Amino acid sequence: MAEMGMGKGVTAGKLASNVQKKLTRAQEKVMQKLGKADETRDVAFEEGVINFNKQYTEGSKLQKDLRAYLAAVQTMHESSKNLQECLSDMYEPEWYGKDDLDSIVEDTDVLWTDFHQKLVDNALISMDTYLGQFPDIKSRIAKRDRKLVDYDSARHNHSSTNKGKKGKDGGIKITKPASLLERATPVWAQGILSAHNIAQSNLSRNQLMEGVGMEINEDLQEELPSLWNSRVGFYISTFQSMSGFEEKFHKEMGKVSLMTLSMPPRPESSPCRDMKPENIINLFDAAAAPNISTPVVAAAATNGDSEAVEMPPGFLFKVTTMHDYAANDSDELEMKAGDIVLVVAFDNPEEQDEGWLMGMKQEDWIQNKQSSLKGVFPENFTSRL
Repeated sequence: MAEMGMGKGVTAGKLASNVQKKLTRAQEKVMQKLGKADETRDVAFEEGVINFNKQYTEGSKLQKDLRAYLAAVQTMHESSKNLQECLSDMYEPEWYGKDDLDSIVEDTDVLWTDFHQKLVDNALISMDTYLGQFPDIKSRIAKRDRKLVDYDSARHNHSSTNKGKKGKDGGIKITKPASLLERATPVWAQGILSAHNIAQSNLSRNQLMEGVGMEINEDLQEELPSLWNSRVGFYISTFQSMSGFEEKFHKEMGKVSLMTLSMPPRPESSPCRDMKPENIINLFDAAAAPNISTPVVAAAATNGDSEAVEMPPGFLFKVTTMHDYAANDSDELEMKAGDIVLVVAFDNPEEQDEGWLMGMKQEDWIQNKQSSLKGVFPENFTSRL
């Protein structure tokens, strides 16, 4: 009747055996902690276990922080999307650039979605896979520890039994001292066995192999150092990927932001919808385009003068800076609001990106001529004169 209430495949004998093992192990651990029983130690393996636990703890914390970071990215995505949609709703349909604004809102949403998905695929999933190997190894370490306690308990019980069998002559005669025990014991435990005078053991080889769990120990001796060393390469590859995705995301988002700054268009730089076609200057007309093969001379006001100033080669037109612009790269031109910039043609037209101009500050050109600093800058930060 007692067996009927137990789980499938579990008998009273099996349950009693498990309980007895736990009690024996608990008693052995208490005796070892009290110093009344010696404990088999493997210093090198114990150091590996310490590193394993440290690596597992650090990896789990990193996984938790990475999940929090991805949740923050998702929150930023939702906030950005709501803000962009609000702006789009407020932008009246008859205003110029409505279609462009809707396109910007869509592009922004796509960039956030792509950024979040790449972080999940290349960082979070990799982290989950990396940590997935730890629970199994942790379980095997615990199993090895239990078997090692069983081994120590068997040694001590055998030693006590032998002492109880001693006769009046003070001992028993054994022709071949503990040959089975010495053969069955792993190399790392040989010295400990000798030191504690347990060479006179008659335990079977199978009992010792089961007690020590030698096969498990040998596998873990190789796996733990390998796992510990693998953490460096894993962390490097993971964070390099994350940095690359972040850099690309912010760069693309910066371009979209520059497009947003140009809306609505400034009257002086964009023709009105109602302007008649015949009143719009054809910039491709030969009469309208300056000849860039010869220096252009224009009247520039310096110190109240109106003397003619020679323009740089390839001069196209002048612009005034509407907002401060901080250069983000060595080939960009840093500008302050109010600066007059002389726009020149690119040496190689294929190098010109959409929405970017090449030029130099007028003041710098007047003072330094050919040695003046030339660079690219976003067109929507300026207004054409």
